[in-house]
Formats: sequence, C-alpha cells, structure tokens
Amino acid sequence: MLNPKLPEPDLLKAVLQPLLEDFKYWFERSRQLLEREEITFLSSSEQFDLLNRVKQAQQEVNTAQALFQATGGQVGVETTVLMPWHQLLTECWQVAMRFRKEQSR
Repeated sequence: MLNPKLPEPDLLKAVLQPLLEDFKYWFERSRQLLEREEITFLSSSEQFDLLNRVKQAQQEVNTAQALFQATGGQVGVETTVLMPWHQLLTECWQVAMRFRKEQSR
C-alpha cells in the first residue's frame, strides 16, 4: 500500500524509479533474445518488427528516465505511455516462454 503521507516527489521516486528500472531490464532481456535467437514460430518479419518495437520502447524508457533524473524526480510518466510498454513486455514474455518451452522439447 502506498503511503499517503509521502510528499509527491518522494512518492514518484518510490514508485516510478523502480518501475523504469524494471522496464529497462526486461526490454534489454527481450532485445537480447530477439537479436541472438531465431524464433521459429515467428516469421523473420514478425521477429524484426518485435525487435524494432522493443528498441523504440527502450529509447522511450531511457528518455523518461533521463527527464525524471534531470528534474530530481519532479516529473512523472502518463499511464497512456506506461500501458503500451507493459503490453509490449507482456508480448515479449509470451514469446520468451513459448521459445523456452519449444527449446526444452
């Protein structure tokens, strides 16, 4: 549960900072998988498209994090920006799970 007594910048730092770090971590893992492996259940164009969307999201997350840090945690990120990142990560996780499942056969 969030502490309602935290000042807004502290709340942003407590919530947004780790969230951006998580996005960076998972997008990098997804990028590595898509760059290093041939995902046989995706066409090459689907894999290329997914990789490009991950790269674009990485740039967006890096920009958001840079702005957050440059302002000392005084700016947030709109939910309308966060949700597509979350949806993309969900897609990447599904691809990774299926890939690992097929590799274990």
